[in-house]
Amino acid sequence: MPPTDSITIVWDNCRIRKPRQLRNFPSQSLAGLFAAILLLGAATLAAQTDAPAAPRTFDVKGIITKIEPGKDEVVIQNETISNYMDAMTMPFPLKTPDAVAGLARGDKVKFQLHVDQGESWADHFLKIGAVTLEKEKAHSNPASNTTIGKRSPLLDYKFTNELGQAVSFNDFHGQALAVTFFYTRCPLPDFCPRLSRNFQDASQKLEAMKDAPTNWHFISVSFDPEFDTPETLLNYGKSYHYDPAHWSFFTGPPDKIAELARGAGVEYDASGGTINHNFRTIIVNAQGHLQMIFPTSGDLSDQIVSEILKAARVQSDPSVTGH
Repeated sequence: MPPTDSITIVWDNCRIRKPRQLRNFPSQSLAGLFAAILLLGAATLAAQTDAPAAPRTFDVKGIITKIEPGKDEVVIQNETISNYMDAMTMPFPLKTPDAVAGLARGDKVKFQLHVDQGESWADHFLKIGAVTLEKEKAHSNPASNTTIGKRSPLLDYKFTNELGQAVSFNDFHGQALAVTFFYTRCPLPDFCPRLSRNFQDASQKLEAMKDAPTNWHFISVSFDPEFDTPETLLNYGKSYHYDPAHWSFFTGPPDKIAELARGAGVEYDASGGTINHNFRTIIVNAQGHLQMIFPTSGDLSDQIVSEILKAARVQSDPSVTGH
């Protein structure tokens, strides 16, 4: 029992003891006390919410399938990462190339993967074995001869968008286009999600501009058509607050997706459930000519906006040409 000279108020599992002589305080004062408590709790919650979340760390095992001296990534065929991602082959960013010093293609390793809100990186590599891998396939890189932005029968092919509609690239004739390749299951925030954030940020900036052109459209092509159905793509688009009037997601038969990706200089391997790919964001002007290729991820939203503004003007100003 509390002492006879006090009253105990229980508030959200906290005990506030006040002298008994305050029992007859005006109700307005008691209400003020509760209001102060609520404000204090809200401020504490806000401070906790604003604090940056610590990076998540995962212990991973896998086989190095590609490693290049001095490069800030290593390609690994990783085992399933519990509660995070399926087994697949993909590049893992490095803070420094020294993180994989002494390692080689075919080495079995265990390492740590750190995932922050906007980036990821691998470190603490330890060799635990080795396997013999097949010889690497030679890949062409026909970025300068990309199918997108040139006359090609593939541009008339009807892919399927996130709304289940049949649509081709040539359906956007007269519009400036930004095209990239991705897949919705990509788990690393600085890879496919970064490409999608670029389109999200760029589209919002363009739509907010006063007197900005409206003849522009973004297209994200999935090279994981087995998983990325129109319904999946629609839900993915909604998670980025996309506007279907200015941003579409394409899927289609694997052979057509592969043909389109090759023509855009995109190298990817989706065999056996693994996906390893490089990056391409392509800008095509309103006359249908290739204007710019960004071969990286990273924050490109401002560059995309700048290129789209120039690409959209080409239709009405023939003196503006692509690169």
